[in-house]
Amino acid sequence: MIATSVRPVAIKIDDDIKARLKRLAEARQRTSHWLMREAITQYVDREEKRESFRQDALSAWEAYRTTGLHVTAEEADAWLAKLEQGNDVDPPECHV
Repeated sequence: MIATSVRPVAIKIDDDIKARLKRLAEARQRTSHWLMREAITQYVDREEKRESFRQDALSAWEAYRTTGLHVTAEEADAWLAKLEQGNDVDPPECHV
């Protein structure tokens, strides 16, 4: 297991958010600190996935621009329909 260091970080939140956070923490039987850490962790995880998806899309677009290889919408729809039916089929071959 890798040891990680935990360091305090200060954030500024308005009184309304602070009060809402306190009420929610009490309702969840958690600390405000725990809720903030959880919220930040979930946000960073989600945004990392979103950025990875964006990078994959940019990479795919660049590959298409370079090679011209693609499948048509009809080919993709037919393949997805087979997958929906429970068939384990390979994706259609890319072509120019």
